[in-house]
Amino acid sequence: MLRRDNHIYENRLRDTVLIWFDHQPTASNATTLPTKTKSPTLIPHKIIQVGPQSSPISPSARPQNLEAVPRSFTSSGRMDVNHVLESTLSPDASTRHNAEQQLLQAAELDFSAYVSTLAHELANEQAQPHIRSAAGIALKNSFSAREYTRLRDLQLRWRDRVAADIKTSVKDLALRTLASKDSRAGQSAAQFVASIAAIEIPRNQWPELMPALVANVGEGGDHLKQYSLVTIGYICESEDTELRDSLVQHSNAILTAVVQGARKEETNLDVRYAAIVALSDSLEFVRTNFDNEGERNYIMQVICEATQSGESRIESGAYGCLNRIMALYYDKMRFYMEKALFGLTILGMKNQEEDVAKLAIEFWCTVCEEELAIEDDNALTQAEGGTELRPYFNFSRVAAREVVPVLLELLAQQDEDAADEEYNISRAAYQCLQLFAQAVGNEIVQTVLGFVEQNLRHGDWHWRDAAVSAFGAIMEGPDEKMLEPLIKQALPVLIQMMGDDSVQVKDSAAYTLGRICENVSDSIDPQTHLAPLVRSLFAGLSSNPKMAGSCCWALMNLADRFAGDAGANVNPLSGHFQDSITHILSVTESPTEGDAQLRMAAYEVLNAFVTNAANDSLPIIAKLSDVILQRLENTIPMQQQIVSVDDRNVLEEIQTSLSSGLLAIIQRLEREIKPQADRIMHVLLQVLNSVGAKSSVPDTVFATVGALANALEDEFVKYMDSFAPFLYNALGSQEEPALCAMAIGLVSDVTRSLGEMSQPYCDAFMNYLLQILSGPSNGNQLRPAILQCFGDMAQAIGPHFEKYLSVVAQVLNQSSAMTLSDGAFEMFDYFVSLREGILDAWDGAILAMKQGKANSLRPHVDSIFKFLQLVGQDPNRSEALVRAAMGVIGDLAEAFPNGEYGEAFRSEWIGQLIREVRSSPEYAPRTKDTARWAREQVKRQPMGGQASQMS
Repeated sequence: MLRRDNHIYENRLRDTVLIWFDHQPTASNATTLPTKTKSPTLIPHKIIQVGPQSSPISPSARPQNLEAVPRSFTSSGRMDVNHVLESTLSPDASTRHNAEQQLLQAAELDFSAYVSTLAHELANEQAQPHIRSAAGIALKNSFSAREYTRLRDLQLRWRDRVAADIKTSVKDLALRTLASKDSRAGQSAAQFVASIAAIEIPRNQWPELMPALVANVGEGGDHLKQYSLVTIGYICESEDTELRDSLVQHSNAILTAVVQGARKEETNLDVRYAAIVALSDSLEFVRTNFDNEGERNYIMQVICEATQSGESRIESGAYGCLNRIMALYYDKMRFYMEKALFGLTILGMKNQEEDVAKLAIEFWCTVCEEELAIEDDNALTQAEGGTELRPYFNFSRVAAREVVPVLLELLAQQDEDAADEEYNISRAAYQCLQLFAQAVGNEIVQTVLGFVEQNLRHGDWHWRDAAVSAFGAIMEGPDEKMLEPLIKQALPVLIQMMGDDSVQVKDSAAYTLGRICENVSDSIDPQTHLAPLVRSLFAGLSSNPKMAGSCCWALMNLADRFAGDAGANVNPLSGHFQDSITHILSVTESPTEGDAQLRMAAYEVLNAFVTNAANDSLPIIAKLSDVILQRLENTIPMQQQIVSVDDRNVLEEIQTSLSSGLLAIIQRLEREIKPQADRIMHVLLQVLNSVGAKSSVPDTVFATVGALANALEDEFVKYMDSFAPFLYNALGSQEEPALCAMAIGLVSDVTRSLGEMSQPYCDAFMNYLLQILSGPSNGNQLRPAILQCFGDMAQAIGPHFEKYLSVVAQVLNQSSAMTLSDGAFEMFDYFVSLREGILDAWDGAILAMKQGKANSLRPHVDSIFKFLQLVGQDPNRSEALVRAAMGVIGDLAEAFPNGEYGEAFRSEWIGQLIREVRSSPEYAPRTKDTARWAREQVKRQPMGGQASQMS
């Protein structure tokens, strides 16, 4: 253990760490990185003046076209400008909303004048600070949006609707404001400059920006230095792909500024901290510099020295930099780990400042995560016959002997008042210990066991809790055969500790039992351990709400691991099922607000036990449905008793939990739920009729109705007339996207279950779905689900779908024309799901029309082939998309078996696509089987058929 003579050991570590720097660059030559090659060096650029640094802005400096601005945004209306900006900060929602609308109107009427006026207000040193702050917020909002398309529209507005001279003036004002002594104005200016930079740097329209920021850091005053560095940080942290790609060419300028500001010679701590943050944000763009040994050495020296600055936020930022460097440049870290980083991070983990210690701990989390990823990558490369392996240095294995004992001691720094979601030192250490166990495996076991044995009976609950947690942390990583005898020995002790005097210890014991159930459940002997284990966890569940989450998770893992084979007549849980259900029903009887967490957790356990029940427990589940239905029915009159928001929240939580329990019962009983179906629908319709607007309950009720429809199939039709109005209402609730999405999925469930009997409702379904697609807010978001719904509806009603085919085909063709914008990676998953929806819809239509209506498909066949070819050319296609494409090819060939489109089916790209899918080792057997079937259908196409119009 490292506790012996700690002060001597830590001083020795610090000396060892810093001696490496004796031969590194000194302060006198710190502006230029030492180089061993001709790689670019970091030399400060000549300072560029962008205007007076702090003088007030005179009216004459304003752009000449301000006459076009609404009166509130002209020189003569300065008080009006101030009033509008001040109103945007009003605590009164109505006043604030009116002011925001005025700003929006002014921006739409004349954006040039609008942004220029706000930039002057932000730069005006005579203005009140809160007015400048409001101007900064308004400017930021003019260039920011959550949705990618909206963001692009705002950026185009600056590019296309603002004259060059206005742009220059506004940018100069923003840069000048960086020197303001008003920190909020400087911060707002930094955000504003970064917003413009995201537009102009990728197009080389602001080449003087980076040199100006570098010059500011080199020769400006403290405030100008600080907010110039903040600006660089904002620019580098942007997620705009075009900007990130273009920043590589500015790596020298960026590094020159941030490294200069981060040096120990910088006396202003605010400046140095801003530089460290900017350096962390810029690391991704400086790979060329990091490839140069001399430059890399200097960067690492500056960061390592910052970890010893004595200022907690600078030290935290420096350890954050080291985390990112390890993640980005692991292959270059061997020298630095040996010379500095090992010792520095050990010291950092022991730092009295929690933020510093946590980031030092996270450094080793990053090491373990990287090495686990490298091992996986190298194993995959070798399995595929490759020889180019990633460098792997075993940092975690080498360091485990010294780092793990420190982590074990840090586990004992719990805060008994910490919230469940609070990330403190103890939880950081636990996470890191888990990762070490995965990275190191068996080698960590003896060290941890020694700690556990030493502290498991400790008089201080902190150390007992640390011992229990440490044992749970190593349940993934070491060989199960090594862990099995240890677990068998530990289980009675852990079960006993579920009765500890400390609720924290009991909670950790429950979580550790959950880890055992999740990862090494074979070590649990059902005959010996299962009964006391179940009893102890249920006792914990009802003893204290703080333990609800851990006990719930452990019990759900237990139910999942001991479920046995699907459809088994009996499983290890069978003997405990009745008692478990009884206990859960007892725990969930209380309707009080204080028990909400406990009640919700218990219902989740109920669902897990029902889902994993063996067949011999089905009669118990059938009786359980009566209890759940009665409880749900009893909640309906409670709507009239609500007097507060808390009352409503409690009631909605109860109704949601009961509905989800009913959902689990229906899914487990399947057709056996039929005797209860009338009562279930009666109660669910009562709930839907009683809940208020914006309630979350209908989401779960709809899922339950969908499960009942799947169980009853066409017999569900007798409930449709009563239920359809609620479904139509949900489809029309576009202001509630989650409910609307649930309703779309329910349309698919209902039509699949009813088959042709759903036809009377399809006109209404189709009208609502088309309205959603044409809506201004959710049309694109919900489009993939709607397209899939079209396919389900087509398969359900067969040839009757012909009346909708034309309009659906139009929607599919419009959707097929959608493209993924360059760099819009956040839209990638949506784009893939959209294409999957298109193919699902076409496949449903083909299956419907080939039942005697194949000729109705003729106008659309060429469009289908063109889209299939587009999918075949997509290098990023998903397996589900490929499988859907194979289904469409096969079904289309079956729909036209006489060779009408034989030439198209014999196109080279179709054969190549099918071959790729059949031979790919990445695809599952199901996908390959679909490809083989499609190939057989294509082979049956006779020669000499009518040619397709497609080329």
